[in-house]
Amino acid sequence: MTTTTADSDLPAICRVNQLPAHVGSTVTVQGWLNNRRSSGKLLFLQLRDGSGTVQAVLYKGAVEDSQFKELDALPQESSLEIVGEVKEDARSPGGVELSVTAVRVVGLAEPYPITKGVDTDSTAFLMDHRHLWLRSSRQAATLRIRSRVIKAIRDFFDSDGFTCVDGPIFTPAACEGTSTLFEVDYFGDPAYLTQSSQLYAEAAAMALGKVYTFGPTFRAEKSKTRRHLTEFWMVEPEVAFARLDDVMDLAENFLVSIISETIGDCRADLELLDRDCDKLLKMVRPFPRISYDEAVEMLNDNGHPFEWGNDFGAPDEEVLTKLFDKPLLVHRFPAQVKAFYMKRDPDDDRVALCVDVLAPEGYGEIIGGSERADDLQFLLDQIKAHDLPQEAFEWYLDLRRYGTVPHGGFGLGLERMVAWLCGTHHIRECIPFPRMLHRIYP
Repeated sequence: MTTTTADSDLPAICRVNQLPAHVGSTVTVQGWLNNRRSSGKLLFLQLRDGSGTVQAVLYKGAVEDSQFKELDALPQESSLEIVGEVKEDARSPGGVELSVTAVRVVGLAEPYPITKGVDTDSTAFLMDHRHLWLRSSRQAATLRIRSRVIKAIRDFFDSDGFTCVDGPIFTPAACEGTSTLFEVDYFGDPAYLTQSSQLYAEAAAMALGKVYTFGPTFRAEKSKTRRHLTEFWMVEPEVAFARLDDVMDLAENFLVSIISETIGDCRADLELLDRDCDKLLKMVRPFPRISYDEAVEMLNDNGHPFEWGNDFGAPDEEVLTKLFDKPLLVHRFPAQVKAFYMKRDPDDDRVALCVDVLAPEGYGEIIGGSERADDLQFLLDQIKAHDLPQEAFEWYLDLRRYGTVPHGGFGLGLERMVAWLCGTHHIRECIPFPRMLHRIYP
């Protein structure tokens, strides 16, 4: 319980999620009015503070009649300080309620736009009011889960000897593909918002052995699917001396750890979102691994025509993931559909030593990784073949000139991971303020 108070005469401030530990104590709770109802001499104020929601019960005689009347007409989202005794109540979601002794209205709200009778089913309306929609129970739960996933990600790598390094947001050239770049003016010269920090993580891995980057990423794809954002967060580990099998092992361990850690702390929020936590906890190693060749055969055998050489789209991934109840690792895609920096399979030069991890239940690719090309001449040839400016990659080529080693890593899209864990249909709800095609407000 926090001992600091807004008013020295008030009892100590307590967050809603801490209330069960303070039964019998008188505390101050600060928050916003989520709902209210009255039954004559009783007023029930539902207060939320971001950690949870509690019912505060006010008897008419506990305050002046004029204040009781004022509170009985209080608009939704008005901000309050409530003083009361914490009492056990098995019927309440948190197992407690507040018996109110004093109330102070901090900020009287205007009529709230997101309410019954308003077109709240309209996605455009809710997205225009995203700054307020975040206050709803499901959106707040999703953001708490996102925060816990971020902690699980950092805990996993930090406890396994990885060093966090920060990649630049401004870059001189493309990493994934020139058609998905956001170009900006950099003091008179063109620069681009980063598509990935991977190339920089490779440089850091040659200095530190095991590293990860974690930050915002930008893709200028003109895509309107439920899986795409133009600005999202990505974590990218990179490991010196790692081969493709090492990359796949790391991805498996990583996902299992995130799931376990998040459910351990966020079960209540996941259940609020109607997510089956027991189903998620069954996501244990080993995960199924199939080659791209085997995946193509499975697609065709299941009545989904697919031609070898194409990359998977969402419908293809959905067919594949329905055949398995765990994340699926598909490896060795045709090199022609993958990035220039991926190492070729020495047993089949047509394919790259890469892997996509597809989440079950139709959520598709959440991880993409590979063993990186470590041969200087191969990279020179690839840069030329992809019509990339060699001068922008000289620093990257230096990694092959001075002590080249096998190495590999992957990228995980944070919002896609959160969407799968939460069972959220659209990725836009898994980031506080989504940036999409035609969406940059608020």
